[in-house]
Amino acid sequence: MENARQNLKLIDMSSKVSDRKETEIPLKISAGRKIHALDNSNLKSDLLKKRSQTEKKVAKAQLINKLNFVNFQDGIVLIGLTHRRYDKAISLKATPQPCNSDLAECIWVDDKNISKIIQSYVFRNLIIPNGQTLLKVVPELLRIDEKGISVLLPENGNEITYRKVRRYPCRGISAQLIQSSSVFPGALVDFNGYSFNVKLRVVPPQTFEWLNPEHSANIILSDGAVTIYSGECKIIRYFQDVSTRNYILRPLKQDIQRFKQKEYRSERHRLRPSPNIAFEHPFTKRRLDLKVVDLSGSGFAVEEDERKTTLLPGMILPELSLNFSDNYHINCSAQVVYRKPVVESNGDKWVKSGVALLDMDIQDHLKLIALLHQTKNKNSYICSHVDLDSLWNFFFETGFIYPDKYATIQKNKKQIKETYAKIYTRNPHIARHFIYQDKGTIYGHMAMIRFYEKAWMIHHHAARKSSANKAGLIVLDQIGNMINDSHHLYSMHMDYIICYYRPDNKFPNRVFGGAVKSIKDPKGCSLDGFAYFHFNHRKRPTPDLPDRWRISETRPEDLEELADFYDHTSGGLMLEAIDLKPGKINGNDLGNEYRQLGLTKIRRLYSLKKNGQLRAVLVANLSDIGLNLSDITNCVKVFVTNKAELSAGILQAAIIKVAERTGKEDFPVLLYPESFANEQKISNKKIYNLWVCSLQYSDPYFKYLGRLLRFI
Repeated sequence: MENARQNLKLIDMSSKVSDRKETEIPLKISAGRKIHALDNSNLKSDLLKKRSQTEKKVAKAQLINKLNFVNFQDGIVLIGLTHRRYDKAISLKATPQPCNSDLAECIWVDDKNISKIIQSYVFRNLIIPNGQTLLKVVPELLRIDEKGISVLLPENGNEITYRKVRRYPCRGISAQLIQSSSVFPGALVDFNGYSFNVKLRVVPPQTFEWLNPEHSANIILSDGAVTIYSGECKIIRYFQDVSTRNYILRPLKQDIQRFKQKEYRSERHRLRPSPNIAFEHPFTKRRLDLKVVDLSGSGFAVEEDERKTTLLPGMILPELSLNFSDNYHINCSAQVVYRKPVVESNGDKWVKSGVALLDMDIQDHLKLIALLHQTKNKNSYICSHVDLDSLWNFFFETGFIYPDKYATIQKNKKQIKETYAKIYTRNPHIARHFIYQDKGTIYGHMAMIRFYEKAWMIHHHAARKSSANKAGLIVLDQIGNMINDSHHLYSMHMDYIICYYRPDNKFPNRVFGGAVKSIKDPKGCSLDGFAYFHFNHRKRPTPDLPDRWRISETRPEDLEELADFYDHTSGGLMLEAIDLKPGKINGNDLGNEYRQLGLTKIRRLYSLKKNGQLRAVLVANLSDIGLNLSDITNCVKVFVTNKAELSAGILQAAIIKVAERTGKEDFPVLLYPESFANEQKISNKKIYNLWVCSLQYSDPYFKYLGRLLRFI
């Protein structure tokens, strides 16, 4: 070691660090930089307030290990300097070299103006960052020059808690600070869950005088073209430099409203064991792993150490993994929506951060909500593997398949069984089924299918009549919870819920018809009646249409006229839900999805006109037999827009033309409005109501449903 001393040139050893008064932590700024705090306190006292007065000793061996760790991480240390004549302290960044003894060497990160700086400043101390603490070392100076610095480490250093919350350095995150229509570009330097530091520049004729630090500003942080965070912030302080400024910003909101506020929120569950979330933090690019506190089908809450918090309300998490103890994981995208401090009864403090799901694979989401429903009720199953023989037996025993219905489906029973095998055993993403089952016996069943681009149809509701259970209500509650948890996910394509039912069926009439009466707003929940009858054109004569009557493919202007007619007669949601708006005339994305699943969904639109004037729109749906046991998914819908000179005979001829063009033989017809069927004395008809609920206004429906299910 004596040889090392002799070979190193001592610089200004007349000024010993140990003789100087230690009053503050060196600033992480370069020479000539000034800090402007907005609370009018001087810089020195502001720093002292943040510094804990408690210091503990750190042995030389630990100091060496920490220097090597900083080198391993390509990190930096700070070299504290004090002006020879003035009461002015600065710090310079340096990179520590590998260290295996008390000799520590560091190389300057930026050697610009170093020769001038070391002429005016004397060495003071070495600061080693250590998370939320600093390791302050007062070593013996051996060398300081334009390349770097060498020191001899003392037997001990001091660990100083200089900030309550750790700050994390960032790379590659661009920033835009916006105030009064002026946009200041820059980059995110570092941050924690409470504030962040951005380095901004001006673009002439801008000056920093355009940015009023006494007013709030909006910040946008992005990674390439993807926005990660935006929000309104308060300017805490700024660091003035020649051409740039660093601003310390604090978000004004600790919670955001990602989706429209709902009175009926998803039910939260505490799982044992609880899953974790793992993700690459969008600012630091470091992997984080946090414990989930509670979980629902629409989001979850996680716990963070209050001193290491990194989640900002409003922050987007593009890729996140929800990990369960059995090595099963679910991937999703999410957004932080709130942060709340928590104080335990024993005094422990932590931060609870709420995270909302933005999107998730539809099958993964199905598994998640199936798990949660099982947590709530062990006998509730969603899309579980079903013994189809038991299910068919259940349908017959409960009277869901009654003699008249069986008479219409028995000739196609083979195809129907094949369709059910596809839906109930392969779990296609366009179908859901809900079962209440106890000790192997099915007590309740309900299903839904996505048959329109943005609408799911509830059907196949059946339950055993027993005073010992309320299976019919339980599966209705299941489907309601699933809708509430899922509808905001893009992958679900669920803007509307629809249901066809006969008004003489008491249960659906009470549930769906009662909801319409309770909500009293056709743009939130509507009901439209159809006349329903079977049509077999092979058993009917095939008359031609009279002169001046034509059947042709529907044009957008025909759907516009249909919309005008419907708004005048009903004002409900039907046309939007079943894709009969002009902009959806050629849409077939869902049909392609069905085809990929080995299923069929084809739609053909035709217009019946006299002298070029629209009289009716006919919609031919072609799908797998048994997709719906009333075959509403495999029917022809007729919308009479102008009944002038339109008779039952002309309408029959038009339906036959459509059947010939589409290859349909024996199929149901749904006729709207149902009053036309009464006027034309169309026989053997039933009435089916189409119920539509917009999930943009779901609270009134769930409020009504809650009253209905309060005795479950």
